[in-house]
Amino acid sequence: MSSDRAKDRVYNFSAGPANLPLSVLQKAQRDLLSLPGVGASILEISHRSRAFLEILADAKERLRTLLEIPEGYEVLFLQAGSRLQFSMVPMNLLRPVGAPAEYVVTGSWGKKAFEQARLVGDVNVVWDGQESNYDRLPPSDELMFSETAAYVHTTSNETIQGVQFAADLDAGAAPLVADMSSDFLSRPINVSKYGLIYACAQKNAGPAGVTIVIVRNDLLLRSDDRLPGYLNYQEHAKSGSLYNTPCTFGIYLVGLVAKWLQEEIGGLAAMQRVNRSKAALLYDLIDSSEDFYIGHAQADCRSLMNVTFRLPSVELTRQFVEEAAATGLDQLQGHRSVGGIRASIYNAMPTAGVESLHNFMRDFRIRNA
Repeated sequence: MSSDRAKDRVYNFSAGPANLPLSVLQKAQRDLLSLPGVGASILEISHRSRAFLEILADAKERLRTLLEIPEGYEVLFLQAGSRLQFSMVPMNLLRPVGAPAEYVVTGSWGKKAFEQARLVGDVNVVWDGQESNYDRLPPSDELMFSETAAYVHTTSNETIQGVQFAADLDAGAAPLVADMSSDFLSRPINVSKYGLIYACAQKNAGPAGVTIVIVRNDLLLRSDDRLPGYLNYQEHAKSGSLYNTPCTFGIYLVGLVAKWLQEEIGGLAAMQRVNRSKAALLYDLIDSSEDFYIGHAQADCRSLMNVTFRLPSVELTRQFVEEAAATGLDQLQGHRSVGGIRASIYNAMPTAGVESLHNFMRDFRIRNA
């Protein structure tokens, strides 16, 4: 990709599929016709070829290094996104235990996860923020987990409402399960606090089509032999993520993104610093706008990934989206359940893109306040 072509790209604020790092796209473009030393495209080679097995191993190892995943965890590459994980988690972890699972419902995706889990077995909601349209997260004194719970499920970042846990939740004795789809690889986490982490890749880690699951080995023993093969975590672990033909191109790109985070960004702590700086550009402007822009999420739980806010009227919101798109600031319309504006500023959104949005928001307010 030439530099001129790169300049033609809009700033994509979509909630997903989202930006990929430009250098990753350029690397994939250069190698698309023929992987170096292979003579065929990543889109063509066998998933059991030596070339792909090396790509798969490299992607797994880079994730282990970035996240400092301790011994005793498997890294799986699956498909069908978090929607399938909403069912696979209770199928594997709930059915064999004989105790309810507990769900912390902090937004639309946590609610969907709970709704699917209750089709499988006995699940309880221990906290639900629906009353305030999910504009806040529970403080620790509002969370009481059972020590015998099959697992505790939470969503680390809600893309629609723009709320995010700033730290790893403490679930006590129960295994903690987290949907990290929209902030995976955006910051360091303590993997040892979790029994299972899952994330669809199309926010921060790669393209749509590949899902990453990190699961503690003892929990694999819960997977019942009566489960259909693809729905059984243990089958995927035994086969090294090759139970079926995997999303080969997606895994290849996950590896490239992980390499970008390691070599160009400097790791997840450095990525978090960049993400905090980008988010502050927008939140500081919102806070100083004298209620022209009103944030949806309460200040102590604002997402670094999805900045959600409203304008004084529906008409101004429509005008904002149209004018922003005309200047190359794309996909800013908020979700219908919240309204307003949603600016998704995942890892690969360049600081220049957030600066451009900041400047547009400042000038739009001056012209329309």
